[in-house]
This record gives sequence, C-alpha cells and structure tokens, in this order.
Amino acid sequence: MTKRLAPTGFAAPDRATATEFWVVRHGESTWNADGRYQGQADVPLSHIGILQAASLAERLTGQHFDAVYTSDLARAARTAEIVAERLTGAPPAQRDPGLREIDVGELSGLVISQIRERYPDYLDALGSEPWSTRRPGGESMEDLYARSGAAFGALRQRHPGQRVLVFTHGGVVRVAVGLALGGVPANAWARLSVANTSITRVLLGEGSGMLLGFNDDAHLENLLEATEADDVLGQAPWVP
Repeated sequence: MTKRLAPTGFAAPDRATATEFWVVRHGESTWNADGRYQGQADVPLSHIGILQAASLAERLTGQHFDAVYTSDLARAARTAEIVAERLTGAPPAQRDPGLREIDVGELSGLVISQIRERYPDYLDALGSEPWSTRRPGGESMEDLYARSGAAFGALRQRHPGQRVLVFTHGGVVRVAVGLALGGVPANAWARLSVANTSITRVLLGEGSGMLLGFNDDAHLENLLEATEADDVLGQAPWVP
C-alpha cells in the first residue's frame, strides 16, 4: 500500500509505530573543561558536569519514559544515573556501546593546538571532506553515522510507539538529527551546536523521521553556560 503524502510532499512518521527519542548529551567532562579531544576515552564528569546533570534531573523529575539507554562511557552513564532516579518508575539506564562518541584515535587527549601542529594533513582533508575523513586511527562521521544509526534502528524496532530517553555524545546527537531529517548536507555537521546536557527530540519511523526539538538547554539558564566543545567540532569557537 502506498503511503499517503501530506500536502508538503512529506509523509510524517506514524506515532502509533514510530519511536520518540529524547537524546541528551552528557554533562561537561574533565577533558571538555580542558579542551581535550576524548572520543572513546573513559573520562569522568567535571564538578560542573555533575551540576548540569542535576539541573536536567530537576527539569525531568516525574517524566515518564518507556526505557532509558546510555552510552557505556562514564560521562554519559553517570549523567544517565543522576537523571533516571528522578523519573517516574526510575527505569534503569541500559548501556549500549553503539551509542559511544566518535573514535578520535590518535587525537585522544590532545588539544587543538597540538592537533594543528601534529596533524596538518588530516585537518586539510577534514576541511575538504568532513563527512568521510577519518580521525587518524579512528572513525569518520560516516562511520559514526553507520554505527550509531544502527543502534537507533535497533532501539526503534524494540520500542515502537514508545518514548525513549538516550544519553550519549555530541557526535551521536548529530546522527539522530540526520536520521530525523533524512541526512544532513555536507559541512552542515559543524553548524549543529550541541551543548552539554541539552535535549534533542526526534521521531523515527520506518524510513521516515521528524526533528521535534534541538539543543534545548533551558534548564541551565540559572547555572553556568554549557560548553559546546566536543569531539566533532573541537573547542568552540574553532571549527576545522
């Protein structure tokens, strides 16, 4: 049966079968604070990151989600633990390595000035091919999209018609946006600012998606400003 299109020419996901994901970036880590690339290094939350997570927990207190998932890296898992205990039913956060941040390989632990000095050829390649260029010894955005996109696909099949809370990383939030929009144009990845503990909401169905909300960090208005530094963009405002 052919799916009926809306007057816009776009068929929105069917909420009876699609999954609504609330995708949260972890709180500030100690390496975020230092401006260091971390990728899949298991770095803890900073003191500010814990406060950010607590502010998000207060905002989401009493909300209901059918399931909670988190990257297995400590900064995401700890953020999930702080928030999940305040949700209705206190659902346990299930760990999924498919939700890990992009693997930055040899860049892990380095600051931008060191990357510029040691890997100029990589930065040149990244400037011309941001989608397919791999971090030295690591992943490209294309690789991340395939890996974490598959993780979202598995969760969608597991939770049709339900609402799911996901704790993850800046790169994976961008993947969720891409899944919702049917892809993101080349060079647009660097234009997507993802603050610590921000909420991005997407509705994902079979072959369709919709962006419901992006980078919502209103819970931090009375706290310190959330950092936008991450392993895709680097230390704000620098963009390769």
